[in-house]
Amino acid sequence: MRERALVLNEEFKGKDALQVLTWFLNEYKGRIALSSSMGAEDQVLTDMVMRIDPEVKIFTLDTGRLFYETYELIERTSLRYKKNIEIYFPSPAEVERMVTEKGINLFYQSIENRKECCRIRKIEPLKRAFKGLEVWICGLRRNQSATRTENQMVEWDEANGLIKLNPLIDWSEQDVWEYIKANGVPYNPLHDKGFPSIGCQPCTRAIEPGEDVRAGRWWWENPETKECGLHNRKK
Repeated sequence: MRERALVLNEEFKGKDALQVLTWFLNEYKGRIALSSSMGAEDQVLTDMVMRIDPEVKIFTLDTGRLFYETYELIERTSLRYKKNIEIYFPSPAEVERMVTEKGINLFYQSIENRKECCRIRKIEPLKRAFKGLEVWICGLRRNQSATRTENQMVEWDEANGLIKLNPLIDWSEQDVWEYIKANGVPYNPLHDKGFPSIGCQPCTRAIEPGEDVRAGRWWWENPETKECGLHNRKK
């Protein structure tokens, strides 16, 4: 499968996102899903995949610390596309243990604590969501952050044993918003308030003019550590 991902990346490099999605959704029908954080890029992908295959699995992770606006967007998106977005939650027992041992806002204390919180609230639920899949669709773009410049259109996800498809990898932020406006795609109103990237509420702030689009995520850390573990690439 690793070799397959390399071949497919060469085949689809530079191709149109809709064209790439159409091929993968047909080729891997029943074994492919869109993992949505409800961000602008994932809303674009939701609109695209629903045009191609309304039966495709779309899921999101509810960490228990999301913004109200994100929950409201889940509902609006479900109604707009008449689609049941599957929601995966962290283990209550694991969350209780972590919070009891290290505090409710442990992530501010150290990178290790923050990564543990991300593991329990995101990584473990994601692994359950991946059951039975061979491909997961993501909204990564190369120019989002320093940690994503080397990502490819099609990659082998070593940690999860899946092909990872990034149809918008070469899109600009302007491309994303032009698509949203042109197609009336529902999006999080926090994007209009200086939040280009939206995650858990305690770990996300609005950015200042001129800052990197992901500067508001885990803003107390260095740019090189600003991933939750979902998209880390093996060196």
